[in-house]
Amino acid sequence: MSRHRVRVGFIGAGANAANSHIPRLRDIEGVSILGVANRTRHSSERAAREHGIPRVYDKWPQLLDDPDIDAVVIGTWPYMHHPITLQALEKGKHVLTEARMAMSADQAREMLAASLRKPDLVAQVNPGYMASPAVIKTLADLVGGSIGEVLAADFTQASGFANLTPAYPWRYDRSMSGFNIMMVAMRYEDMLRIFGPATSVTAVTRVFYPLLNDPSGRRMVTDVPDHVEITAELSGRATMHMRLSTVAGFAPASELWVFGSEGTVRCVLSPPGTPESSGVWLGRRGDDAMSEVVIPREKWQPVRAAADFVGAIRGERPVGETTFEDGVRYMEFTEAVIRSAQERRTIPLPL
Repeated sequence: MSRHRVRVGFIGAGANAANSHIPRLRDIEGVSILGVANRTRHSSERAAREHGIPRVYDKWPQLLDDPDIDAVVIGTWPYMHHPITLQALEKGKHVLTEARMAMSADQAREMLAASLRKPDLVAQVNPGYMASPAVIKTLADLVGGSIGEVLAADFTQASGFANLTPAYPWRYDRSMSGFNIMMVAMRYEDMLRIFGPATSVTAVTRVFYPLLNDPSGRRMVTDVPDHVEITAELSGRATMHMRLSTVAGFAPASELWVFGSEGTVRCVLSPPGTPESSGVWLGRRGDDAMSEVVIPREKWQPVRAAADFVGAIRGERPVGETTFEDGVRYMEFTEAVIRSAQERRTIPLPL
């Protein structure tokens, strides 16, 4: 296929755009970053200066009205993903939206429906990975064949003691984050890659520190949990436990254990990204101990969201991870976690 030019506009050019999307897009032949629209004109002009972006817009709809923009990267907080995506698709723009696809499952489904009405346009969510894609693929392969029937899985992620003097970030503002809590959506996205979708969710959540300071020093109240315990049923007979916390000091390493009828897999989630230390161990029935799994060097690849997005636009490959269908699945799971905790019952999936 012809490697035709792709002209990209950014709506929300924050830290992730600066550190990831902008440099990776610029590394691709024929791709140019044409315009930017942040929350304010001042912020947009600063981003344009820092990244050499030629066009600045007062408001994001003006960027979508620009006929020279082929594709838009949405780097805003979740509360804007839904309206920008719907209007971008209506204006004929390809869409790559930041992770935490939406505020709710309903919004995610509307975004998916809008993308299906425009099959000539690419609609993609920036993937969230707890480890290198090579590690996740290795885990999926082991779960699919080396350990027999999957019986149970246990996932933990913790970030130490609570910060008792935090600013009031968007993640703790329900009007900006919706049903999203901590990293639940993105960690379940990894579980989807390894196990496939869950069939039910039972959850307990806690808000141990409801008072936070906003940037001006005002005390704010949040009802977004800082600790969650989730039990999910997987296909077949397997169950999965997930514990995510921002209050667990000296918690064990963030890791995933998978227990099968013929073997056990352990993955430490922050290993060095080299084949010499994969962070994955396997032990089968009859072994004396678990042994580290060596991943061949040629299988180690970085996250390729930008390259996959452009490749799909050019017709060179299908839409990469994460599709809007995947985003709907993880938003349904995230919403089910909140519903289960609030209603004190098991929530079947899909919603």
